[in-house]
Amino acid sequence: MHDKHSKTATMTIPRNGIDKAALAEKIRRWGKELGFSSVGIARADVSEASARFARWLELGRHGGMDYMTRHREPRAAPAALLPGTVSVVSARLSYWPRAAESERVLANAEMAYVSRYALGGDYHRMLRRRLARLAGRIEAALAETQPGLPFVHRVFSDSAPVMEVEFAVQSGISWRGKHTLALSREGSWHFLGEIYTSLDLPVDAPGDGHCGTCSRCIESCPTSAIVAPYEVDARLCISYLTIELRGPIPLPLRPLIGNRVYGCDDCQLCCPWNRFARIGDPGFAVRDGMDEPRLVDLFAWDALEFERRLAGSPIRRIGHERWLRNIAVALGNANHSAAIETALLARADHPSALVREHVAWALARVFRRRNFERTEDGSVCGA
Repeated sequence: MHDKHSKTATMTIPRNGIDKAALAEKIRRWGKELGFSSVGIARADVSEASARFARWLELGRHGGMDYMTRHREPRAAPAALLPGTVSVVSARLSYWPRAAESERVLANAEMAYVSRYALGGDYHRMLRRRLARLAGRIEAALAETQPGLPFVHRVFSDSAPVMEVEFAVQSGISWRGKHTLALSREGSWHFLGEIYTSLDLPVDAPGDGHCGTCSRCIESCPTSAIVAPYEVDARLCISYLTIELRGPIPLPLRPLIGNRVYGCDDCQLCCPWNRFARIGDPGFAVRDGMDEPRLVDLFAWDALEFERRLAGSPIRRIGHERWLRNIAVALGNANHSAAIETALLARADHPSALVREHVAWALARVFRRRNFERTEDGSVCGA
């Protein structure tokens, strides 16, 4: 078997000797048996989507995600990641956690909101392992009809420059919502993964869009990052600001972040299709109370506790420094309390200039609110 690092094999499966339609049906069935919500097959052609992606880059909407530009070629040419790629098996795996009380947490400024996809285990490994098992079944089936012939493939789960949503749409397991995320009749709380392969498999019909005239996702975005239907400016997106951005969060956007310390789900929470979401895979169940933690508790974690508590979590990738940066902004957006003021003052002299700057901003807002509360005549002492 060629693992996810295979890049040189180019042999393709002969057109004779395999009942491709039957194999494709088995792949879909095996995917369901392995826990995927749905599995479909697409041609390895992203030419149309590549043109849209190029325009997005030219407009600078990728912000500081320079890797988007550096990896532009393999994203547009699947064969650059696996020579000989002909077909793409696209899979969808639900993650919606049972304990996720999103609206209640967002309404409580003293709580920290973590994007629902990051409440449990890291999806990268889990999804790749499951895709590898699916690939193993395909390989075993081929060995019965074509003994000795290698099954050239590579699996992905947000682990390489792959146009995941495009393949999900082409394979019929999703359509692209106006927020640009992959949508299905079971909503958008799912992860996507792919198997690139040299197998020339029959493809599924592309997914039809079912957003209609609905524009709730556009209207609900706290920072107006969805600049037009199917167009997002990452520079305004809270998920980008709290996860991808390495430097200071722009001042005008900080108040709009609210208590979101890692990612943002507003465009999904308002989507009518998510009313039909089912509880996701148990592997993504909430860990360590991360669905409704208190901001001051998270802000008290030192670097060692951050690493220990978030071991195996996707949150860990941003590091302790940016974690504190994000929480400082959320604390600055919360109502004044002695606990919040004390927590911020404890980090005022943090070794990181990034953390100190955001703590100072938050303290200035907290002090203004405290002074306002103490003002007897009701005059505003800054906002």
